[in-house]
Amino acid sequence: MAFKPKNTSRGGNLPTYYQNVLDPLETLTFAAAHTDKIALGTSVIDMLFHNPVILARRFATLDVLSHGRSICGLGIGWSEDEYIASNIPYDHRAARADEFVQALTRIWTEDIVEFKGRYYELPASKIGPKPIQKPRIPIYLAGFSPNTFSRVVKYADGWLPSADRLDFFEHLTDGIKTLKEQRKREIRNPEIITLTFPFHADPHKDGTERPPFSGTVDDVRDDLKRLKEIGVDHAILQLIEPDLNGVIDTAKQVSKSVK
Repeated sequence: MAFKPKNTSRGGNLPTYYQNVLDPLETLTFAAAHTDKIALGTSVIDMLFHNPVILARRFATLDVLSHGRSICGLGIGWSEDEYIASNIPYDHRAARADEFVQALTRIWTEDIVEFKGRYYELPASKIGPKPIQKPRIPIYLAGFSPNTFSRVVKYADGWLPSADRLDFFEHLTDGIKTLKEQRKREIRNPEIITLTFPFHADPHKDGTERPPFSGTVDDVRDDLKRLKEIGVDHAILQLIEPDLNGVIDTAKQVSKSVK
């Protein structure tokens, strides 16, 4: 969905290419049938627009059909307009997201699933299919708020920050520091936490004030090197091109430049 935002410093309309986007899980299921090795993940699905049982089954179906290649990337969104269009309350998003991720995990890992929270309740049920991956499909969560870091450490496997701000690298460094501090206070094994980063990269964009992962291929290469120095494990680039051939050509250029 794409709307004219009500509460955003950018103002105006979102880019046109956001207004006609295929559903990610159906698209990834199609991709699963035509590939053998590549991981198939979302970055991101706004979880609160969905029912946790239905979304869990859709991801599990993708995991079964892809022989264990799915990755679950989730966020809670920022646009109040989208919440209104989805008939979902805008308030208490963080608390509902905590319960949503916990419910997903139980659906994927327990034979008899039962969950009772403030916002979601599942009576004792048998819910299938179960994912191929064990103990469950990897979960990566988007966001920069303190609630996001707490949610990642408690319930997820990785973090998905967005590079859509000019001070991204400074904000990223602070975020990693906060995430590591919260990991020290949790009982969960911190080794299961990995850092994954989606980027909106347009290597052909010009401008005096260059956003991260835009500009020339060399600019993007330098940004990737800076990420490595910070300690990032994995970067995901969204290449904005008018056609598939352009995406493939740009991807080859970026890949070649960082080797």
